[in-house]
Amino acid sequence: MSIHDQASQIPYPTPAHTPPHHSNLPLTVLVSSRAVIFDEANHLGVSPATITVSPHTGTIISILPTILPPASFPPNTIYQDHTPHLLLPGLVDAHVHLNEPGRTEWEGFNTGTRAAASGGVTTVIDMPLNAIPPTTTVDGLKAKVEAARGQCWVDVGFYGGIIPGNASELLPLVDAGVRGFKGFLIESGVDEFPAVSSNDVALAMTTLSETSTTLMFHAEMIPPITASVGDDVQTSSPPLEPSGPLNAYDTFLSSRPPAFETYAIAEILALSPIAPDLQLHIVHLSAIEAIPILKAARDRGVKITAETCFHYLALASEDVADGDTRHKCCPPIRNSVNRDGLWSELASPNSVIQTVVSDHSPCTPELKLLPEDLSHGCGSSYLHKEVKTVNGEIMSKEEVEGKERGDFFASWGGISSVGLGLPILWTEAKTRSAPITILDVVRLCALNTAAQVGLSHKKGALRPGMDADICIFDDAGEFTVGREQMLFRNKVSPYQGRKMTGVVKETWVRGQKVFERDGANGGFVGKGGVPVGKLLLEKRK
Repeated sequence: MSIHDQASQIPYPTPAHTPPHHSNLPLTVLVSSRAVIFDEANHLGVSPATITVSPHTGTIISILPTILPPASFPPNTIYQDHTPHLLLPGLVDAHVHLNEPGRTEWEGFNTGTRAAASGGVTTVIDMPLNAIPPTTTVDGLKAKVEAARGQCWVDVGFYGGIIPGNASELLPLVDAGVRGFKGFLIESGVDEFPAVSSNDVALAMTTLSETSTTLMFHAEMIPPITASVGDDVQTSSPPLEPSGPLNAYDTFLSSRPPAFETYAIAEILALSPIAPDLQLHIVHLSAIEAIPILKAARDRGVKITAETCFHYLALASEDVADGDTRHKCCPPIRNSVNRDGLWSELASPNSVIQTVVSDHSPCTPELKLLPEDLSHGCGSSYLHKEVKTVNGEIMSKEEVEGKERGDFFASWGGISSVGLGLPILWTEAKTRSAPITILDVVRLCALNTAAQVGLSHKKGALRPGMDADICIFDDAGEFTVGREQMLFRNKVSPYQGRKMTGVVKETWVRGQKVFERDGANGGFVGKGGVPVGKLLLEKRK
């Protein structure tokens, strides 16, 4: 069963024909001539809508496929007409690195969730690595939760990690409420989250085989014959025989070919019979060569899905300038033909790519080693001070000055984009000859991502009884990405300077407006101007 099938099996409560007129409780009513809602036959569509919300419970009371006037409601009702803008379910970004505690200078809960809220994202799921400690033990999860309390502008869930030797922690982490597990089949780049062997994967599959969780993989492995010999390919040493200058993106791209992904996926599939009922998932799929392999596996009954990322759908290797390490990520951004193939798969009616996520993986500007002409405006000052390296060592000013700027092998790999995903996807979709629709965007970024992490009962859709997570989206608005639009902690992103179509006007989390474009306090209204996000720690069912 696909994620989409899981998401669409939820019964749709028949809406009341009239709102609850006689209630003394305060109501909030949002209306628009265009909202993405389900009809009573459970079909998703764009319709006029009146959405009645209880600020008391934070849930949707009723949805009517028409616009009722303010006079239909009690006098104390907050009534907002957002016509002609779209009312969308709040997005669920199921792949975000928030890095707190331990590497909060890269990103933290407050800054990361503010950025998410500004882009209509109402739920983020935090990845288990890049914080110290990682979420590979219950104690590690507790450290994350303690760091997150009172800081989150949107609701936050947590993944657990699989690393060598932590199999005994997996079931306790399931009981503690993690939304799934992630492991690396290649070195992750941080010392505290080592790659797993096939034996580790087999043990994790056995341990989790009877749970309702999802086991996810960073699917890259180094094939037996390649120029990129050894695990140092991820920890930033160049291949033994570089194919060109280290500041040329093509050199980096050729060091991580599609074979890395297909080889890793073949290994996962070979182990899948160990736990035939366990949902498997490939994170940040980039190479189109993997698609037929995944489809064939799914057709023979393997429970496996994949996600791709905004950057693989919007960027292309041909456009990356020498030294522009803002584009470095793993797996790498591939060429425009590959990008077109990903779009074709997304448009396919039975796509193996079920979700689109940010994989927001930030770092400090210094770790990107940007050339001087690209580092202006991003806060980089690594020529003038000591620098903390990825694994915590302090590099002297002399050592820093000896680093080659623009080196794609020495810089940190990760794309910063949380909160920009909706306009990124919408902008690129508008250029396609057969573009995906706003309904597809909702499926890929809300419905299916909520299902992926076991939250379909409350997140990812506008339905009576579910959390009132709502995004007000001006699909015709335009803006250019500048520092003021990049609300994540470090203003380093390949999208800077790009013109985007689609502006998030407001974001509501559980019936509370948390963001209003051009509003006071930078737009972050919250409850008295403070974060209102919850931590999602219920056990998956």
